[in-house]
Amino acid sequence: MAPNSLFAILLRSPWWASLALAAGLALLAKVLLPERFAAAGMLGSFPFIIIAAMAAAKQWRAPSATQTAQALQHLNAMSSRDFGDAIAAAWRAQGHDVQALKGGAADLELSKGGRVTLLAFRRWKAASVGVEPLRDLHAAQLRQDAGASIYVAGGALSDRAQSFAKQMNIRIVDATELALLMRSAGVLQKA
Repeated sequence: MAPNSLFAILLRSPWWASLALAAGLALLAKVLLPERFAAAGMLGSFPFIIIAAMAAAKQWRAPSATQTAQALQHLNAMSSRDFGDAIAAAWRAQGHDVQALKGGAADLELSKGGRVTLLAFRRWKAASVGVEPLRDLHAAQLRQDAGASIYVAGGALSDRAQSFAKQMNIRIVDATELALLMRSAGVLQKA
């Protein structure tokens, strides 16, 4: 799905926005279409109801700002080795085969369904991330002929880093997604 398509935007928006759009479209169809076509026109809003349900489910599972802050505090207190073990366990819980990599730009190699993904988390505690670690990760992805790459960032990415990640299709796991990943794997309490 294109990141700026209507459905992608609605999936990132509050769930009620899709529901309001569905209700508005159904109302317009009822008012503007001839009576014999009104029901069919109203059914055209059904995909927006599905999008609302998907967004609601995603938002329901997402940790609150307080939970994210607590998770980050807990994760920051971990040693590098413990954090590496925890993140490997979290990806295993998602169904990936995980192999630790020594040296280089990537820390883990994730395999699932024949697809290889490189994951870098070594500098995840950095308050700000520039483009250089992402370039290194992308170069490693090309060298190892991996299908994708993921960068774990607890802090903010610079504008150049965000642009580079988008251009090279590097998935960024931010603090909220990291907290959700660790909670779903049982690494953190679901409080």
